[in-house]
Amino acid sequence: MNPAMWISKTGVQAQDAKLQAIANNLANVNTVGFKRDRVMFEDLFYQVERQPGAQAEDGTAAPTGVQLGNGTRLVGTQKVFTNGSLQATGQSLDVAIVGNGFLQVEGPDGRAAYTRAGQLQINADGRLVNAHGLRIQPEITVPANATAITIGENGVVTARVAGSATPTELGQLRLTNFLNPAGLMALGDNLFQESVASGNPTEGVPGENGLGTLKQGSLEGSNVQVVEEMVDMIAAQRTYEMNTKVLSAADNMLQVLAQAAR
Repeated sequence: MNPAMWISKTGVQAQDAKLQAIANNLANVNTVGFKRDRVMFEDLFYQVERQPGAQAEDGTAAPTGVQLGNGTRLVGTQKVFTNGSLQATGQSLDVAIVGNGFLQVEGPDGRAAYTRAGQLQINADGRLVNAHGLRIQPEITVPANATAITIGENGVVTARVAGSATPTELGQLRLTNFLNPAGLMALGDNLFQESVASGNPTEGVPGENGLGTLKQGSLEGSNVQVVEEMVDMIAAQRTYEMNTKVLSAADNMLQVLAQAAR
């Protein structure tokens, strides 16, 4: 069997994986707080016919060796945590994170989860929750008679409560950051979870210790650049085509050999 067929097969599989990532990025171009995926590849092991620097027949050292590659494979996917563009909504409970950090919520399994999507709401118990009804941590309770809710850049939540002449502080939104955000486990639903690769969470007040600030009445859009994804898609398609041409060429060579052997 011609090794080129197996090598080009790995190239086809690699471009198929890249196209899947591109499709997911484009599908989430309007998803609040979405971070684009980037795929990473590595070359496979090499078939070494001659070691570099090996002694030749005349006693000299060969300046190069004979090393034949065996293709490529997907080594990982990485979330790119650059900031998305801000979208003004005018909703008092919408907050955008400007800079580093995540809002912490209590996940469906009771474990802490993290999100960049700031579409906050108030549930039936008066607690501040995200768009999926998961409670913001630390918990903030909004009284039923509260009006004119304000969220400061430092995360302090205040509101006007009936019977009080001055705004009442309801709680403090805090942000959490990680040493390696790209190592977070993506759960879907705009949620991430801590992993061994991400490192331990570091919680703090927005605007302090390298954390971003909060902007009320806005949401962070996806950081997907449509033009960039389209260019990557065209490149992946052309690379896919070239790998299939290698498959066809290797098949034609085997066909010629088979006919010559008759």
